Amino acid sequence: METIRRMESNVRSYSRSFPVVFERSKNSFLFDNKGKRYIDFFAGAGTLNYGHNNEMMKEKIIDYLKNDGIIHGLDMATVAKTNLLNKLENIIFKPRNLDYKVQFTGPTGTNAVEAALKLARMIKKRSNIISFTNGYHGLTMGSMSVTANAYYRDQAFIDRSDVSFLPFDGYFGKDTDTVTYIRRFLEDNSSGVEIPSAMIVETVQGEGGIHVASDEWLRGIEAICRELDILLIIDDIQVGNGRTGYFFSFEKSGVKPDIVTLSKSFAGYGLPLSVVLFKRDLDIWKPGQHTGTFRGNNLAFVSAAAALDYWKDDSFSKEIFRKGKIMEARLENIKGKYPELNAEVRGRGFVYGLAVSPAEQAKKIAKECFKNKLILELAGADNDVIKFLAPLTITDEVLTEGLNILEKSIDNVLKDSK
Repeated sequence: METIRRMESNVRSYSRSFPVVFERSKNSFLFDNKGKRYIDFFAGAGTLNYGHNNEMMKEKIIDYLKNDGIIHGLDMATVAKTNLLNKLENIIFKPRNLDYKVQFTGPTGTNAVEAALKLARMIKKRSNIISFTNGYHGLTMGSMSVTANAYYRDQAFIDRSDVSFLPFDGYFGKDTDTVTYIRRFLEDNSSGVEIPSAMIVETVQGEGGIHVASDEWLRGIEAICRELDILLIIDDIQVGNGRTGYFFSFEKSGVKPDIVTLSKSFAGYGLPLSVVLFKRDLDIWKPGQHTGTFRGNNLAFVSAAAALDYWKDDSFSKEIFRKGKIMEARLENIKGKYPELNAEVRGRGFVYGLAVSPAEQAKKIAKECFKNKLILELAGADNDVIKFLAPLTITDEVLTEGLNILEKSIDNVLKDSK
């Protein structure tokens, strides 16, 4: 850690939260350079849905490397890319009655968001974008402009024009229908909110604090978009790729987004890969109009294609929901056992959060969890939500062990505070 502190920028984050040197990882475990084992309820901030060093994907990657497969290819046609696109079409799109074109962007999620915003503005010839309270979409200039969190925005001195923030589902409490609120703003020419080219929304706000949009709310937002000629962008970077139990987080609601952004676990193995999906009639790009040197990560194409094999039938999805119920039941039990936490359980599928008050308690609990060899992170505007993003492939035994550590840590923190 001394080398990290001496050489790496102050911008580093997770090495502060988890101040050990990690050496290797497997499935749902991380191991430090002293051989200590940690249970991972973090999964690379949602990048490792299929676990660390997934054996099936690793074999595909090793074989590809041994055969001197193309690694860097810009956007040239390759066998690896062709295989991924065919599997994406046949395993994901066709069974869901989706007909999307695929754009490979730069390697991170924010690259996909930047491309999606640019495309929407080009199509509709309107500058405004609507984003939502507590939303998080990335930290490059365009994506940061639609990110609500003040910690990331306040001192960045970005151009905040051409983005309007409106209330997410439940922002004013359960009794206020924010769809009606949003519709009123957009139908009133004097509201000060211009008709946007697109709305960008997460169905579950991960960084925002595990705020879950109801199916009814999502359908209401889609209806507004259709009525007022607005494109609907679903940012599925963190909660897509199976995190909610479905491959796409919007499937249960029945909405059909115009544009979808995917990254993080799309590559399956932790390799960088990011894509934008959009309806065919929206493909107005001219050749080379939006490029990036690393938009053709062929090694990630290999692992992403392998990851799609999990979705050939619904067995993997059923397992995600089953494990999610274990998580939810245990968190509800903890909520009832420790009323002094003032806890709220949030989530769906296999993404959950435990909101606690005061917020300082969450930080103490996360720190105590790490001390007891459980890795997790915080979310929410005030870091008051303990977030659970365990690998979707975690075994029941390890899941239970991790939840036991969580409860033990909460117990320790509350005893120390008395």
